[in-house]
Amino acid sequence: MECDVAVLGGGPAGYTAAIRAAQLGARVVCIEKESELGGTCLRVGCIPTKAWAQTAHALHAAREIDPKLGVVAGEPRLDFGVANEWKAAVVKQMTSGVASLFKANGVTALQGVGRFESANTIAFEHGEGVSFKSAIVATGSYPMRPPIPGLDSPRCVDSTGLLAQTEVPRRLVILGGGIIGCEFASIFERFGSEVTIIEMLDSLIPQEDAEATNELRKTFARRGIVAQLGKQCTQVDDTGSGLVVHFGDGETVECELMLVSVGRAPLVEDLGLEQAGVAFDKRAGVGTDGHRRTSVPHIYAAGDVAGYWQLAHTGFREGEIAAENARGHESEIGDPAVPRPIYTDPEIAGVGLTEAEATERFGQEKIAVGKFPFVANARAVMTGEANGWVKSIHETTYGELLGIVIVGAHATDLVEAGVVALDAEATIETVADGIAAHPTLSEAVKEAGLVALGRPIHIPPRRRT
Repeated sequence: MECDVAVLGGGPAGYTAAIRAAQLGARVVCIEKESELGGTCLRVGCIPTKAWAQTAHALHAAREIDPKLGVVAGEPRLDFGVANEWKAAVVKQMTSGVASLFKANGVTALQGVGRFESANTIAFEHGEGVSFKSAIVATGSYPMRPPIPGLDSPRCVDSTGLLAQTEVPRRLVILGGGIIGCEFASIFERFGSEVTIIEMLDSLIPQEDAEATNELRKTFARRGIVAQLGKQCTQVDDTGSGLVVHFGDGETVECELMLVSVGRAPLVEDLGLEQAGVAFDKRAGVGTDGHRRTSVPHIYAAGDVAGYWQLAHTGFREGEIAAENARGHESEIGDPAVPRPIYTDPEIAGVGLTEAEATERFGQEKIAVGKFPFVANARAVMTGEANGWVKSIHETTYGELLGIVIVGAHATDLVEAGVVALDAEATIETVADGIAAHPTLSEAVKEAGLVALGRPIHIPPRRRT
């Protein structure tokens, strides 16, 4: 089979690349080893996880929010079977949607394993190979598993294994306090599990703004989620009916199930990249330039396998860039404002620099921070969820906005205002002086800018020292 562009992998980067290349007039073949398109994100990652998160939030709303608003419906009960059916239905709708988009754009989808034979051919396990003019590698990533004795127990699962559970564990231990670990901790506490997080570093989600993750840690503590920070897991014993997890200095915790979520590595092995002449590293992934071009000029890489952000939404954009360049354009990814959504409860979202990063880059005396609490926002108060805040960060020489951090309900939706502002190189005055609809949660973004400029309207001014 001959084509203009061959795409290896049908996840966010791969299917976006295939569709964009087809839009540009290419004959496109996309090879995906799984039975459904969509990759980890749609099948066993962000989509099913966030479907569960919605179930968890519905339980929280029924228990704690609705009664405050005057809606009394009795004590809610989780029907985990129905929740799983809902999760599966959402996944099916999204993956089927990708298949429909392929058909609408004339993309040929091949289900099975593909492997490079040369710089211009891919062998396909179920029949004729594929000859191409350009190729895009978008094979994604896989969950890592550290060399801890006993971690090979079937009761120690990765995120895919956890999403396949048909019963809620009474006690769940999570190895890794990053984004995936914290999201599942938040979900399963709402589902009724006793949750313990074991994290070797001294904070949850250490790459995020420290003030935001500290807020999450305190909220988790109030909810009964135990965070064992600065401690390493040393051994796991399978008792036949559960696990005994050893960590720290002789400490143990028992559980029925353990989630191993210590990060993901690019999926670069067994792809035939050596035969194609494509340079790669097992940890860093396939090396690319700003055009997402690999060491072989007509072969590109996008998404997790390219080792940049490991986010579905960056994979979308990388896939577009790779496809456009595969068709002879000169598109470059540049340095976009990348949102960092975290679907815990409370939600956290950031874009741009954290406060610590801004301080390190510009110096403490050259940055200013504005923080506006949702308790002073009318829409947040009337929803019954007024915990959290919005923080703006800017440099004081020119007033350029450097970052936005949000903690609270709908933070992951609100952060888009910061994405647009940063990509537009907006100043803090632009953010603060813009007119926000009232009453909305988005007013808090504007109000944070006003606080940063020393002229808040809806909270008292800082006392002069």
